[in-house]
Parts: sequence; structure tokens; C-alpha cells
Amino acid sequence: MLVTIDNVLSGEELASLRLLLDPSVWNSGQLTAGPQAALVKNNQQVPEQAPGLPVLRQKVLDALNRSALFFAAALPLKILPPFFNRYSGASNSYGFHTDNAMRMLPGQPGSYLRSDVSATLFLSDPDEYEGGVLTIDDTFGKHGVKLKAGSLVLYPSSSIHAVTPVTRGERLACFLFLQSMVRDAGQRRLLYDMDMAILKLRQDVGETEPVVRLTGIYHNLLRDWAET
Repeated sequence: MLVTIDNVLSGEELASLRLLLDPSVWNSGQLTAGPQAALVKNNQQVPEQAPGLPVLRQKVLDALNRSALFFAAALPLKILPPFFNRYSGASNSYGFHTDNAMRMLPGQPGSYLRSDVSATLFLSDPDEYEGGVLTIDDTFGKHGVKLKAGSLVLYPSSSIHAVTPVTRGERLACFLFLQSMVRDAGQRRLLYDMDMAILKLRQDVGETEPVVRLTGIYHNLLRDWAET
């Protein structure tokens, strides 16, 4: 399931993040790539020891925590601390790859997160760069994603995806991985579709008895399928 969410960051938050990123030191993105991904990963990334990284991460997490649509689509159980990357100049692309299934939780030796859902939060507007299209290849074909700054796309971590070469300008983004309470992607999609339908019915007809019953069915399915 591929879901886009507009305006995850407010204009003020976006400007603050960009300001914090301006003085950042950028390392090779290959430092956090698996063996397969390292062969095709050619971008830059804010290193773990960067002094401003904790503040950057918290600002993104705060924005995600207030997004009801993000929760509905991802049903997050654990979120790996967000990363920040840059595509420009000679470090401008990321070939087709799949994300590692397991990610070590920083500061917690021996603790891992299962990557069920990946996300990209765009920090540069489309007119600031050429190329840099996030291309996701799933069972329904290839999808090109290039969103306005402050918007986010969620997609299965199991999908094969790439970022096409940036031929002009600079593409800044935040990317993250999360473990969902509902492991099965098909079940997550059913729950998301049902949740969106309930919200629309609630707006159109109010809290009628059928809407209340349908809401109960949603929560009972979530209760059966969730792992916490």
C-alpha cells in the first residue's frame, strides 16, 4: 500500500528543519546501507554523531505523532529514529534495492526493529531540483513519487525502490523505517480502507447505529491482528 500525506510539516517546521540542516556535515550514505544496497547507493547522509541530529529527529517525530492519517496508514509500533539525506552533485542517486528486514535500534544492543513500512518525508520542493523521483516497484507496477516539501509517502519496506539521478539542484529528505502493529500488508490495507470509509460515513451521516457497528468491526479486527 502506497499512501501520501500532505503537509505533515507546517511551513514553520519545514523552515526550521532546513535551517538546522544548512550547517550539517554530510557523510556517504553507504555507511548505513546493506551489502546489496551499498552497490547502488550514491547519496549523502547526516552522520549519527552530528550535534543537531537529535533535534531534527524529534521535530519529525512530533509531526508524525500528531498526524491521524499517518497512524491510520502505518499503525506504528516502533519507529526507528529518522535519517536525513541529500542528493546533489556527484552523489545524486540510489539504484533499485530493497530495505533490510531487520534494523538495530540505536543505543539498544541486541534489540531490533522489523521494517514493515518505509517512509520518505520530502524537505525540498519539486522545483528546487530535477530528477530525484522516488520510484517504487510493487505488485501493481512502478510508481513515481515527487511530493512538495513537508509531504510524506508511506510504502511497504518489502518493495523494490530507487531514487532517480538528481541532474540539477539539491534534493533533501528525511527517511525512516517502522514496525507496524499489524505485520501483514494486506491486513493493514483492509484496516486503512475501512478506517477511511468510516470517517467518510461519519462526516456524511453522523454516528448512526450502522456506523457505530462498523467502527466496532474495525476495532475487533485490529484487536485480532495487532501485535504489541
